[in-house]
Order: sequence, then structure tokens, then C-alpha cells
Amino acid sequence: MSTTAGFTKSNLRGSFILLGIVIIVFILPDLIHYYSTEESISFQELSPEEKNAIRKLKNKDRSQYSFRGEDSRYLTPPEKFNPDEYTAEQWMALGLSQKQANVLVKWHINSNEDLKKVFVVSDELYELIKDSTYYVPRVQYERTIAATETPRLQKRIDLNSASKEELMEIKGVGEYFAKHIIWKREKYGGFINFDQLKEIKNVDDQKLEQWKSQTYIDEKQLRKLNVNTATAEELQAHPYISWNLANSLVKLRSQIGRYSKIEEVKKSVLMTDELYEKLKYYLVVE
Repeated sequence: MSTTAGFTKSNLRGSFILLGIVIIVFILPDLIHYYSTEESISFQELSPEEKNAIRKLKNKDRSQYSFRGEDSRYLTPPEKFNPDEYTAEQWMALGLSQKQANVLVKWHINSNEDLKKVFVVSDELYELIKDSTYYVPRVQYERTIAATETPRLQKRIDLNSASKEELMEIKGVGEYFAKHIIWKREKYGGFINFDQLKEIKNVDDQKLEQWKSQTYIDEKQLRKLNVNTATAEELQAHPYISWNLANSLVKLRSQIGRYSKIEEVKKSVLMTDELYEKLKYYLVVE
């Protein structure tokens, strides 16, 4: 049997057959695809429904990067708006929950920077509404409010006697803060200064300054403890008086017969000068 370069004719024939199979399986499809002419479709010849379907397919991959995708829970504001004047219902119409909306209406918002700082405003919502906002300059805003306020809103409200409904008339005080102000007031027997309000959760310096301009504190409304008749339990119920201090005051009263003046409570070893300065407004000798 003759050979060519060490291969028999049979081997060469097999190699050519194998090469042909490789060409058919791996190369021929690409060549056909490359040289084939794709049928072109004129976009203008399509129906409106077909055009809309094609646009949706083209935008499908980009939608995940949009702040206003189909799965977004938020809506675009219907028109330009001042966030400081939006009601809870209007915020809820944009997609916020009632709890989130109630938080927003308690903030005083003068700019988009203020808006972005409110923790219930997500990045998605902010990006969606930031170009729809407008703000009234502070001086102009105050003049507008002064010109349109009714006499009922112009009066200052006493924090030591106001009802829940009266407290809710204060800008920045909703139902949540009104209830907690009354609860804290009952625990103390009334307020002696505005700083006591900062013990309420979510009350910061900004909110406190907003309330100060609309309220006042009448110390005549304080509920006081008579140190000559109060029991240890009654004394200890006050937030500033620990159980040990209450017992100490009762024992001291037994030793001296009765208190003749408030300053005598300082004879208790547990009564510090700082504590006395806070407590003296809530104590009385009768």
C-alpha cells in the first residue's frame, strides 16, 4: 500500500472527511449568517400598537436604572409645590405611608437641602420630586403668614394648661407630640422650662425653637407636692425624686417635726444643689 509522508491513502481520505465535517458543523453556519441578507422592516409601516411594543422592548433594559420605573411606589407631583405647605394627605398621594407623611408635615422645610435631611424621604423619592419643588423666601413667608393668620392662630398657647386639640394647633405639633406633651406634663406636674420638652423622643433644638414662638409656660399652673403631708410613694412618683430621696425626706420630716420652709429639704444628704434647683418649683410647705 502506498503512503504519502507516512500516511496511507485511507488515512488521508479520513482526514479530509473529518475536515469537511468540521467545516460543515462549525464554520458553514457562520458563513451563511454573515452573507445572508436580513429582511428589513420599515418602522413607519408598523401599526401604533406594534411601535409601542418595540419601544417597550428597547427601554426594558434601561428601566432598572430609572428612579421612576414601573415598580416604583412613588408618583410624580402633579404640579410645582412647596413642601413646607404640603399636607399629610398630599404626601400620601405621592406614595408615602401615613406615618411617614405625619413625620414630614412636622418638619419646617425651607430648601431641597432641608427636604433631603428628613429621614423618611428616600433617595428615590427625592430624585423624583426635587425638580418640582419651590420655596418662599423666609422674610416673604413670615410676612404672608402674618397677613393671613386668623386671631385663633395668633394667640400663644400655654403648655401647662392646653388641651390636646389646642396643642395640635401649634405648627409642628401633631397628634403624636400633643399626646406626649400632655403625658410628660402630667408626670412632672407641669413644665418649668422648654428644655423639659427635649426629653420627648424626636424633639430637637430646631423643633423646640419652632414651638417657642407659639407657646409659653405658666408656672402658676404647676401641680405641687406638700412636703409636710406627702407620703414616700407620692414623692417618689415625681420624675426628679428617687425612692431613696423620697424616704430620706419623709424621715427628715419626722425628725424635725415639719418643714417650715422649702430650703430645709436640702438637709437631706441625698439632695444636691442641682437637684434642688429643679425640684423647688414642684414643692410647697403648707
